[in-house]
Amino acid sequence: MSSPSRRRTEALSRERIVDAAVALLDEAGEGGLTFRALSQALATGPGAIYHHVANKEELLAAATDAVVAGTLAGEPEGSPRDNVRALALGLFDAIDEHPWVAGGLTASSWQATSPRIFERVGRQVRDLGVPQDRWFTVTSVLMQYILGAAAQNAANARILGPDVDRDEFLGAVSTTWEELDADEYSFTRTVADQMRSHDDREQFLEGIDLVLAGIGTTVPGTGTT
Repeated sequence: MSSPSRRRTEALSRERIVDAAVALLDEAGEGGLTFRALSQALATGPGAIYHHVANKEELLAAATDAVVAGTLAGEPEGSPRDNVRALALGLFDAIDEHPWVAGGLTASSWQATSPRIFERVGRQVRDLGVPQDRWFTVTSVLMQYILGAAAQNAANARILGPDVDRDEFLGAVSTTWEELDADEYSFTRTVADQMRSHDDREQFLEGIDLVLAGIGTTVPGTGTT
């Protein structure tokens, strides 16, 4: 008859480990992802986990890929332009919900996760009618905006922390902008009220529309304007 510890090890799978890692990352961030904490969450020993993943870098890459894969699941059904917007917003929301994903999109996960995103975005670029010799550049620009803006949003949320009221914070910053020197900061003072009332998701989508409009201007016939 096998021992309880052996049964736990046999029941342990890479999928269970990754799911537990995602939960731990959501709770404690990248700094809280340790094999000791993961062992406690799974009621097993570190050795059983090492049987499935070699190190923390591999585990973080797998957790990142799991979140991104879940976001990209399913086939898009709208127009290429609408699909780009939906795809972009899905990634934005995923990184907003799991801020550590932004940090996980590093060299360690580039081989798995980034090509997954690149493929999905690239298919929509192709379907927009972009000439093949422009596919790489246009897809790269879209990816850079999507991941860069989403990462910055996640970083802002981490800086503020869960106890800071966003509206109060933006109101205070806007007031500070309005009180800047009128000659040196004439533009910043003018848009201070817009910053106070802006919505992050709406602003992100407006940025996607600007990129798509730019594609339509530089690559005529794509139907993105």
